[in-house]
Amino acid sequence: MMFDHFIKRFDGPLLALSNAPHRGGLTKANGFFFMMVHKDYAGDYKADCRAFELEHGLKNFVGFMTAAEVGKVLSIARSGSVTAYVTAGITNPVVAGDVPPPWTPGTINIALVVDEGLTVGAMANAIMTATEAKTYTLLRLGYNATGTTSDGIGVFAPEGEVEWAGTATELGVSIGMAVRNALEESIGKWERTR
Repeated sequence: MMFDHFIKRFDGPLLALSNAPHRGGLTKANGFFFMMVHKDYAGDYKADCRAFELEHGLKNFVGFMTAAEVGKVLSIARSGSVTAYVTAGITNPVVAGDVPPPWTPGTINIALVVDEGLTVGAMANAIMTATEAKTYTLLRLGYNATGTTSDGIGVFAPEGEVEWAGTATELGVSIGMAVRNALEESIGKWERTR
């Protein structure tokens, strides 16, 4: 069965740090969603995300958008205390620092749910580690890209004392493995939809 969105509800509110179009930044979240939009989407994303929340009876969710077919590309991988939820669409790959090609829709969304209590600094560190894993995966799979021009990322965790989530930490290794596994699977699914 295919679906055009994915909703993840948490058992209780978690600290969230993201660049999501809906409730991005640092906030408390009851969950997150991946919402599919048309590839030529040029709507009012703030209003559309609010409407999506209302339509599905959600409150205080963080929302990501993608033109990829969520039901076909969503991949979930777990490593240690980390679960990565990834949707990949790579029609607009770009290398950070290069002038991007003319805009086409394509987004890699990564939502990390961490079971350990993190400081805000560790959440920022987790975003770094996940981004490094994303870039490595793209390069290893033959994409000359560090990401796409519209990537989304979010980290969700209880507030806590863990201060580091870099590549030298056990948590960072789990983040990297979860992202690499979920992204590779999602890219494979996306390539099959082409």
